[in-house]
Amino acid sequence: MNDLIQKDLSYKIVGCLFKAQNNLGRYARESQYADILEKIFSESGLNYEREKKISKTGSDTNRADFVIENAVVVELKSKPFIEKNDYYQTKRYLEAANLKLGLLVNFRQKYLQPKRVLNSRHSHNLA
Repeated sequence: MNDLIQKDLSYKIVGCLFKAQNNLGRYARESQYADILEKIFSESGLNYEREKKISKTGSDTNRADFVIENAVVVELKSKPFIEKNDYYQTKRYLEAANLKLGLLVNFRQKYLQPKRVLNSRHSHNLA
């Protein structure tokens, strides 16, 4: 099974991420990228939720930067390096939301390279 998860949607999202970095450069704050992405997602016709609350148990609430089309978590960073904890954070959001794919993006990198984070515990039976 070589099929990319959410291939067309993730391609469209990545295009939006590149537009955001082209507009703001590499050294803006995470919130500035989120603001411009909200506009770009809307103009691209993507359904999104910003700062979406995600909770697995009802008490431990996480907030994903964006959930696109109720299918892909997009987690934004603006720092020198992506760390293991950033991957773990994205993975937690995916598991709590029962989604298959997350995109972790660090706008501070010279060349934007969104990372695909997969949820191996995804269940089709859950919401």
